[in-house]
Amino acid sequence: MASRLRVLVACEYSGTVRDAFRALGHYALSCDLLPTDVDGPHYQGDVFDILGAGWDLMIAHPPCTHLAVSGAKHFHRKQKEQAEALDFVRALLDAPIPRIALENPVSVISSRIRKPDQIIQPWMFGHGETKATCLWLVGLSPLRATNIVEGREQRIHRMPPSPLRWKERSKTYLGIAAAMAAQWGGNALP
Repeated sequence: MASRLRVLVACEYSGTVRDAFRALGHYALSCDLLPTDVDGPHYQGDVFDILGAGWDLMIAHPPCTHLAVSGAKHFHRKQKEQAEALDFVRALLDAPIPRIALENPVSVISSRIRKPDQIIQPWMFGHGETKATCLWLVGLSPLRATNIVEGREQRIHRMPPSPLRWKERSKTYLGIAAAMAAQWGGNALP
């Protein structure tokens, strides 16, 4: 590792990405309006409260509720919410942080702000599932696949309705979090 980075993981309550960076010796803080699911450094509140605190890297997971194309049939009813969500994304991408990765499913970010720099799948990082995840990068190289596996199950899309379905669908896969930490933790910068 080149040096210990200060990493902000915005809009994360699970601690998955935060803990992947911490496992490699970085200072990582998750931030969300929700409390963290697991013990670890976490700021419960508005990310803009801490955005200017001298971070080296931010991984941002803005809510996709009003952005994902999977909900396109509802866009006409939530134009105000979508505009606010896009403003939030723009503010995250323009944050005073030298290296930023913003992730979201296939969404209107691609047509309203800019196309993603990369689209990854869980099966590229050791999970036999499909879930297209777009990455918008600032000052970072695209992720390299670490463990391409067979299987292309659409588990996330086939989950039955439940009160916690949204939470399970929004979690970052452990293999992707580990790749982010290993590749963006100081050694694979452009």
